Amino acid sequence: MKCPTCNTEIQTYRNPIPTVDIIIEIGSEIVLIERKNPPLGWALPGGFVDYGESFEHAALREAKEETSLAVEHLQQFHTYSNPDRDPRSHTASTVFIGQAQNVPVAADDALRAELFSEESLPELVFDHGKILADYFSMKKR
Repeated sequence: MKCPTCNTEIQTYRNPIPTVDIIIEIGSEIVLIERKNPPLGWALPGGFVDYGESFEHAALREAKEETSLAVEHLQQFHTYSNPDRDPRSHTASTVFIGQAQNVPVAADDALRAELFSEESLPELVFDHGKILADYFSMKKR
C-alpha cells in the first residue's frame, strides 16, 4: 500500500489483539462470569486492553466492571496466545491472579458472577478451561 501524500510504501501488519483475564480468588474459590455477549458461556473476567492502558490496569478495570470487586495483590500468571483461543480473532491474553473480598455482583457485559471451586467448574468458553487447569496445577505444587 502506498502513502497518498508521499507515495512511499507503507507496511501493514496484522498483530494479535492484547487482552487480559483475571483469576479472582475469594477464599478457596474463584470468580467466573456468565457472558452476555457471544461467545456465550462461563469465563474468567477479562477483556481488551485499551490504548494507553497497562495490562495490570486493564485487569483491575475489567474485574471491577464485570464483578464489582476491588482486586488486590495482583500478580501476573501466564500469557496464552494460541491463535485459535478466541473464535472472534487472534488474541493474546495475559492472565493475572488477585484476591478480593465480598460477593461478586455481575455488571457491564456479565450476566452473572459466581464463585466456583475446582470441583464445581462449569463448561468454559475460550481456552479458560486450560488456563484454570494450569492455575489449579500450580496451586497444588
